[in-house]
Amino acid sequence: MDAKLIMTVEEMKNHENWLKMRTAGIGGSDAAAVIGLSRWKSPFQVWMEKTGQVQPEDLSDNEYVYWGTVLEQAVADRFCEVTGKKVRKQGMLQSADYPYILANVDRMIVGENAGLECKTANGFVAKEWVDDQVPTQYYVQCQHYMMVTGCETWYIACLIGGNHFVWKEIPRNEKDIRALREDELAFWTRYVLGDEIPPVDGSKSCESALKERFPGGQLEAVDLPPESEDLLSLIDTYKTEKKIVETSLKEAENKLCLLLGDNEIGYAGERKVTWKLQNGRVTLDSKKLKSELPDIFDQYKKVGKPTRVLRV
Repeated sequence: MDAKLIMTVEEMKNHENWLKMRTAGIGGSDAAAVIGLSRWKSPFQVWMEKTGQVQPEDLSDNEYVYWGTVLEQAVADRFCEVTGKKVRKQGMLQSADYPYILANVDRMIVGENAGLECKTANGFVAKEWVDDQVPTQYYVQCQHYMMVTGCETWYIACLIGGNHFVWKEIPRNEKDIRALREDELAFWTRYVLGDEIPPVDGSKSCESALKERFPGGQLEAVDLPPESEDLLSLIDTYKTEKKIVETSLKEAENKLCLLLGDNEIGYAGERKVTWKLQNGRVTLDSKKLKSELPDIFDQYKKVGKPTRVLRV
């Protein structure tokens, strides 16, 4: 193995220290985000976390993360049962050549130059695991781990919907690893060590990072740079196009409803279409409750967290 052990399995049980160590470099779960291929995190948010401008999000209370952690051992055990392989836990590793490239791997395969990544997923994403498919962000994560460890193979095992187990073998891809290494090197030197800011994108992750970094409070108006006029023009254009697309979409849907008539199920070739009656939505008349039972209303009302809203 070409990597250095910087945190043992026992040391990683200290959650606070583990989170702190993760900010010291780019880990496997950061890899897809750095190159813009993560569905959960943007390059901008990764930059904010690595430069200490915001605290890395603590997902320990997230139900998906909680059960993923709890079931990691079960997934590893099932992998061993199905494949006959043996695994061992591994602490946090650091690349021998690039100290800012880290790997917090789930398991290493005993007697084989390979590792194992354990995942859980809900049934709605089962199609992403069909045949030889692996979600893109997980493929990148496994190539990142092979880059750090020097392994030739990385296995990934996933429990889908709580009752469907799959596992895949991902071979080392030197071309992808070389490109990933270059991208991670550029990200770290240009943005984390340098004074450049990574471009923002349209992801929810980027929006959340901006709101956390700039909570507001300065009421004095400022003159924005010239590029702001171009951005406002783009926003106006996109809003107009959005209305046109939404209207066109609804028109196409209405035409499809006309073709269905009273039929609740139809087929366009092999594609199934349904137009069914749904139960009415249950709502609470908050105005009436507040008027007639104000004490009860105050007891159970929930005030959302303040958030900055952009208006143009």
